[in-house]
Amino acid sequence: MPFFFFDPNYMLAILPAVLLAMWAQWRVQASFSAASREPAPLSGAAAARHILDSAGATDVRIETMPGHLTDHYDPREKVLRLSQDVYSARSLAAVGIAAHEAGHALQDAQGYSLMAIRNAAVGVANIGSGAGLLVFMIGLGFALKPIAWLGILLFGATVFFQLVNLPVELDASNRAKAQLVDLGIVPAADMPAVNSVLNAAAWTYVAATLQSILTLLYYASFLTSGSSDDRA
Repeated sequence: MPFFFFDPNYMLAILPAVLLAMWAQWRVQASFSAASREPAPLSGAAAARHILDSAGATDVRIETMPGHLTDHYDPREKVLRLSQDVYSARSLAAVGIAAHEAGHALQDAQGYSLMAIRNAAVGVANIGSGAGLLVFMIGLGFALKPIAWLGILLFGATVFFQLVNLPVELDASNRAKAQLVDLGIVPAADMPAVNSVLNAAAWTYVAATLQSILTLLYYASFLTSGSSDDRA
């Protein structure tokens, strides 16, 4: 049975996604740093609160949390958690990130269908990412193709989650951009800096989706190429 974690062929298969992810992370850091130097009239927390209250989502709490760019919305507790750099900073970077997370809260409050599907798929996707390839390797190692296909199916849940998550993230950014301008939080002339941050972040999700797809196709090829016995 091959030791997949150090399989050079696998690394070559996912190389486009890895390179894209590295580039996207660099863009996120560079654009966030640049936009952090551009002032905004509100802090990230205040901007998010304004967006939520204007949409009637007054029940969503906003909290601060440690870490850098650890911002997220928790739909189970109806809490928008902002990193320290975003919560209190009055910069275009802070209001852009905060508005993006507020966009997720609005998706939840307004019953955005893909958001509901994503939330429902989280648990299965977590199981699939952790157990899918392990089950696959066990099945392939013992020449039990049904078990190997079960592993592929489990990992497929991760791919499904990423495919649903991508448009959810893009929609949250689009909501954020519109709300920032419509509510007068950011003048239209200053939006390029915000757009740069949010667009860079979007590429990280594209990279994650691409990597999950390439991983699925690579391991599925062991079962569909007719040469799995040669590789095992």
